[in-house]
Amino acid sequence: MKNKLNLGCGKDYRLGWVNLDCNKKMKADVYADLEKKLPFKDNTFEYVYTEHVLEHIHNFIPLMAELKRICKNNAIIEIRVPHALSMLAYQDPTHVRFFTYRSFDYFTDSELGFYDLPKFKIISRSLNYVVKEWTFLNKIINPFLNINPRYYERLFGWIFPCGEVRYKLQVIK
Repeated sequence: MKNKLNLGCGKDYRLGWVNLDCNKKMKADVYADLEKKLPFKDNTFEYVYTEHVLEHIHNFIPLMAELKRICKNNAIIEIRVPHALSMLAYQDPTHVRFFTYRSFDYFTDSELGFYDLPKFKIISRSLNYVVKEWTFLNKIINPFLNINPRYYERLFGWIFPCGEVRYKLQVIK
């Protein structure tokens, strides 16, 4: 049984995973619209991976609720999205939202999690400087970005923008 979901797989088809995409030009196991209910039973997946997909979603909160529904308790959701200060966030005309280091705090029991949103536990999060070209710079620059990401975003992010934010969330049921 495949218990790993590659959400919005695009060209990243993974063997042994359930690969989902909305674009029928991509190789996928399941084609579905992420703006609607996902075609899976409750508590199906133990791991979900999504890379540069969530920034395209209009109905983001309902999608997060759907991910919680289709995941087992303690499942991990690994997320990679363009950072809000990156040109990657703005260059694609299909992007509808932006993410920062603290964007998913609203889905936790932190001081920002006062909305009635699906709740998760943040296992890890980090800023990643280079997404594609010159990734060797990540070993040099990422440690500095992640010393204090909140200060980086506030003081230096506009001058020296990073490429993406990475999160690992744990499903809490």
